[in-house]
Amino acid sequence: MVKENVKSILSELPKGVELVAAAKTRTPQEILEAIEAGIKIIGENYVQEAESAYKLVGNKAKWHFIGHLQKNKVRKAVKIFDVIETVDSLGLAQEIDKACLRENKVMPVLIEVNSGREDQKFGVIPEDIEQFVKEMSVLKNIKMSGLMTMGPMFGDPEDARPYFVETQKVFEKIKALGIPNVEMKYLSMGMSNSYKVAIEEGANIVRIGSRIFGKRGRVYGL
Repeated sequence: MVKENVKSILSELPKGVELVAAAKTRTPQEILEAIEAGIKIIGENYVQEAESAYKLVGNKAKWHFIGHLQKNKVRKAVKIFDVIETVDSLGLAQEIDKACLRENKVMPVLIEVNSGREDQKFGVIPEDIEQFVKEMSVLKNIKMSGLMTMGPMFGDPEDARPYFVETQKVFEKIKALGIPNVEMKYLSMGMSNSYKVAIEEGANIVRIGSRIFGKRGRVYGL
């Protein structure tokens, strides 16, 4: 099933759109099956789960962190992940910068945008992104590489469109500023139920879980 799902999704993605297999709660064996089917990027929500999977999977794929990263997990995270998609505070960015300095590494990061301005969600609200990018741009061991948003969860993917539109506008605005050490390369938006709408609104990374691996417990639309 996983192989068929991966091949189906990859066949329909436009050129230039990268697929992140959201592997929350999935076993290393399932992850390997997805990689064998053509997945090149694995997305993990938890550092501990990623550590376990990485022991078996290793560098057979790139690793993106797509969950909320706690500061006390940063040192472990920078050893595993190739991209951190969910930077939501200057303090977290500084912690990643320090950890990367110790590892002699420059980490590409995306800013998590709270496009729905939801109190219960992590992320930076759209109005604060520009100032946040400027503050982050002085850090030498991270590379500001784009934006990521979850957006509010809806049954109808069309309801998510305004939040993708707003995030894309912020993305283009920051790109136009030409801030040093800021490369607006990636716009990560859309999950299993909304990725097609996200692509229409400019996403070049989509994060898909259940459409690849099938439903498992409460995965909340990934």
